[in-house]
Amino acid sequence: MHRRHFLNRLAFASAATGVVTHSAFATELLKEPLKIKDLEIWKFDGSRPPSEGFIGWINSNPSQIYGASDAVPLTKAKEPRGDKIPYSALYLVVKTNTSMTGVYGPIDWEAALVVHHQLKRQLIGQYALDIEFIWDRLYRSNRHSRSGHYMMGLSAVDNALWDLRGKFLKTPVYQLIGGAARKQVPVYGSCLGFSVDPELVAERCKKLDGQGFTHQKWFFSFGPVHGRKGLEYNVLLAKTLRETLGNESDFMFDAYMGWNPDYALSWARRAEVYEPFWLEEAFQPAESKSFADLRKKTSIPIAAGEHLYNRWEVADYLRADALSFVQVDPEWGGGISELLKICSLASAFNVRVVPHGHNLHAALHVVASQSPDVCPMGEYLLNKMDHYYMFERDSLVPINGRITLADRPGFGIEFDDSKIDKRERLFS
Repeated sequence: MHRRHFLNRLAFASAATGVVTHSAFATELLKEPLKIKDLEIWKFDGSRPPSEGFIGWINSNPSQIYGASDAVPLTKAKEPRGDKIPYSALYLVVKTNTSMTGVYGPIDWEAALVVHHQLKRQLIGQYALDIEFIWDRLYRSNRHSRSGHYMMGLSAVDNALWDLRGKFLKTPVYQLIGGAARKQVPVYGSCLGFSVDPELVAERCKKLDGQGFTHQKWFFSFGPVHGRKGLEYNVLLAKTLRETLGNESDFMFDAYMGWNPDYALSWARRAEVYEPFWLEEAFQPAESKSFADLRKKTSIPIAAGEHLYNRWEVADYLRADALSFVQVDPEWGGGISELLKICSLASAFNVRVVPHGHNLHAALHVVASQSPDVCPMGEYLLNKMDHYYMFERDSLVPINGRITLADRPGFGIEFDDSKIDKRERLFS
């Protein structure tokens, strides 16, 4: 038997390695090696209630230089109506030569297109447990693989294969990648889409604090194009949060790549007294030197990384001493396989990793598997995660600021058929 095929069957089964074996797994060893037979993209449609307090994705951003918004970020949200909102989600299903499947989602449309049109033909017939080999082969197979939509597609495949491996071994993913350092994963409340009117901020931050979020992140609505008045509002946001929360809880800010170095330094010098936990993505990701320069000039920790796509990009930032927190997203930056490497890399530089929260499944399993000194917490987008998993039985709701991971194999994704009005296989 070919050595790699033998190891594929073995799949870490030896009790001497400390990995738990199961009778079901022993049975699997007698069968043919697990091969990828097909990759399917499924679209689920349904409806959901509107989110409470949501006014829209109004925040500082790089395009603001071409036109300033003013009143909208300070508007109070309309009360949610009884009407439901149409909602749909995409899931990737990796089918094998057995009844076992790997499932991951929701995934983005951009990732789904890459999976179907570029990756699927390379994956059919591959040994499904050869995750590192598959990642490397896909990465090497495309000249544009290092970032963007291609890496998003690769990430979706990687995460689905980890789900499959967990099911094969009857084990949650977090146990496969390091064990449960914490089954209850702390998350911070991320406030994208809420008004930054000081009165409403004070009201909401107290509510979040009462719900057990020891950290909360707020998004700046104003950038350089809004001039001094906008800068004053951004400083007032920090002042309001500190005066409302006192010294018992922490808060951080996201500028979503919408600032320039002079503006960021002006804000930081005035906001330092309020001790923000971090300032995130003040600049666009190509400007690593700007991040490094700002970090040298302020006591506020500097965070970025959701728009970095691989370990090599992160390494450049770390060598430049540009970051206090790395925020690579396993939905976009190479999946669980790459995020684990980035955790090891960042820990060597004594830099924390707090994965961006576009999705929770992969990110939380990685956080759960790592030392709290490496991955202190995850992100919970309040205006997104309240409905993002509506087609799943478990909606990953934080209780007292923590999300408890299930003991089910893989990511434990199970669908709630009662919430799915329509299902459709795409590209069929």
